[in-house]
Amino acid sequence: MTVSTVFLLACIGVLSLFCQWLAWRVRMPAILFLLAGGIAAGPLLGFLDPEVVFGDLLFPVISLAVAIILFEGSLTLRYDEIRGHGKMVRNLIPVGSIVTCIIGTLAARWILDVSWEVALLFGAISIVTGPTVIAPLLRSVRPDAKLANILRWEGIIIDPVGALLAVLVFEGIVSWGQGNVFSHSLYIFGKTLAVGFLIGAVAGWLNGIALRKHLLPQYLHNAGTLTFMLGVYALSNEMAHESGLLTVTVMGIWMANMKQVPIDSILEFKESLSVLLISALFIILAARVEFEAIAQLGWGLVAVLALLMLVARPASIFLSAIGTSLNWRDKLFLSWIAPRGIVAAAVSALFAFQLQKLGYESAGALVPLIFMLIIATVTLQSLTARPLARLLKVAEPAEYGFLILGANPVARKIGLALKKLEVPVTLADTNWENVKQARMENLQVYFGNPVSEHASTHLDLTGIGNLLVISPYKHMNSLATYHFLDWFGKDSVLTLAEGDQDQKARHQTAEKIQLTRGLFDGVSYAKLASLASQGYTVKTTQLSDEFTFEDFLDKYDRQAMVLFVVNTREHITPVKSMEAIKPEKDWTLVSLVPPQARKERKERDTGESPEQPPEPAPT
Repeated sequence: MTVSTVFLLACIGVLSLFCQWLAWRVRMPAILFLLAGGIAAGPLLGFLDPEVVFGDLLFPVISLAVAIILFEGSLTLRYDEIRGHGKMVRNLIPVGSIVTCIIGTLAARWILDVSWEVALLFGAISIVTGPTVIAPLLRSVRPDAKLANILRWEGIIIDPVGALLAVLVFEGIVSWGQGNVFSHSLYIFGKTLAVGFLIGAVAGWLNGIALRKHLLPQYLHNAGTLTFMLGVYALSNEMAHESGLLTVTVMGIWMANMKQVPIDSILEFKESLSVLLISALFIILAARVEFEAIAQLGWGLVAVLALLMLVARPASIFLSAIGTSLNWRDKLFLSWIAPRGIVAAAVSALFAFQLQKLGYESAGALVPLIFMLIIATVTLQSLTARPLARLLKVAEPAEYGFLILGANPVARKIGLALKKLEVPVTLADTNWENVKQARMENLQVYFGNPVSEHASTHLDLTGIGNLLVISPYKHMNSLATYHFLDWFGKDSVLTLAEGDQDQKARHQTAEKIQLTRGLFDGVSYAKLASLASQGYTVKTTQLSDEFTFEDFLDKYDRQAMVLFVVNTREHITPVKSMEAIKPEKDWTLVSLVPPQARKERKERDTGESPEQPPEPAPT
């Protein structure tokens, strides 16, 4: 049956949405399901043929999509973040890149007998992991904080760095192929680099100045930056053949490292764009994969993949770990985790097409080779990483920490009390003043929306398995509650009660969120903020035979509000109802207490000398 192009385009969108939803439900990288969906729709069922649907526009569309991907990735590459994440990450980027590139190149050349140009490009592309595949894996595995940070920051940094290396290798191949003599090839390559770096730097500076000085209205920041970037990409390609990808990468890096340039909204805009654009791109690319091309690679394909996963990655880790504090268990775990992602697949498809046009016959092996590397690494490592982490004893023992939505004064007081008990705690807020104050108080904090795509790669949830919603932002409260109910479970997501005004305005609350309400004896955020403004403080109290729970209540004239209880097994539990808690001796209470206890007020009013209080000093 013949179907229309419009119907096929709509099917691509629906399939991409289904794959994203399925990945969300099973908590695995979406790229695995997108590739599987594209292969099923293309070579397996024959339903989707991208060449027929897009015709001559296929690779212009792919090239523009790759430019957007590389630009977004480069916007996350900040020099201060590279310097601030330890010797292992700093070593792993150059050492790991060089080792992986060399082994990948030699393996492709000697085992698969492809040309040196194609082998070198494969080696360069194979170094890229990427946060889109690392983040879901870390959420599922939950290794200890040290290993999680290494893998997370490696993925963030290697994404644009690896893409830049692949672009430079490709430019060298193209420029070499255009010249009959060494000097001419060197001239073409130099021209490409000059155009890419010069136009990219100038474009990044101009766009940064326009954003910083508000030369564009706020509603044009996202669309204007995207359109300007695509225009710069096309202009660069006209001035020097295939220099556009280098240009947009340099442009993004330049903007990321300019001061006072508001790029957070641009990154957030990319999140919505990537769900549609990148998801559809992967289905289209996977639909072009031919089983025959994979079969032609034979057992050599398995050998190349084994060398990259079992030789190149361990060699990169052990060489990079020289002089660090990592033990052999840490190194073994890191040696197994290196899933490839979006940039590898997109760049390989575009460059393979360009090399085939230049007459490199073996370039056809590049796409199936990269796609099989992605499928093998994502599938095997997603399925085995958690058992391996437990076997090596590098997994977090329990996710007992708290993510607090809100960095307001009340949330900060609670966060500081939990931190003193050595409980992992992270505050998230979109208010910069609150975030700044939390950082000054040495609290771990995330500035932004905790349910955003940016948070999925930058918000460190290592050791955290609970959400406390202590925020006045009603819309964000609801979004965060729904989002983390699926991650933590309904017993680990707790929100404050709504005030009377809110309940009257809404009439009713969604049943799923209503189940989470009732934190801290059903108090509302407005009530908590009011108590804090009256001088109430968060205090930690140790109970004993001499100072019981009743003594504690009497001391504060039953005006204290118990927020958490810590039992003798050091298990911390948020309090829902004051009447329901029955703390025993040796338990610890974290409470919101009035400015002065009843006995202290009496002593102040009567002038009596203070007696030795039975309560031990607060921790």
